Amino acid sequence: MRLSHYYNQNQRKAKNGPTAAVVKYDSDEAPRVTASGRGEVAEHILELAKKHDIHMQEDPSLAASLLDMDLGESVPPQLYSVIAEVLLLIEEMEKNY
Repeated sequence: MRLSHYYNQNQRKAKNGPTAAVVKYDSDEAPRVTASGRGEVAEHILELAKKHDIHMQEDPSLAASLLDMDLGESVPPQLYSVIAEVLLLIEEMEKNY
């Protein structure tokens, strides 16, 4: 019998590398996942975001949910409140810069 291994987010990140997901939101549509990845792909997404001064929010549980989605798929309504919090935080950050 083999026991499953459970990892906390820090252990998972150390083992698998970073994760990243990009959500595009237009006010007339539901938010959509436009890019996502782990490891080198995530590093590339993060580098591009930094290069283009795109604000980012670190939320491991949200990223895990978004990584399970297909590209172009609409974010499910269950995640709207979390996405809204992230958008408000980013809006506040943009006001301060």
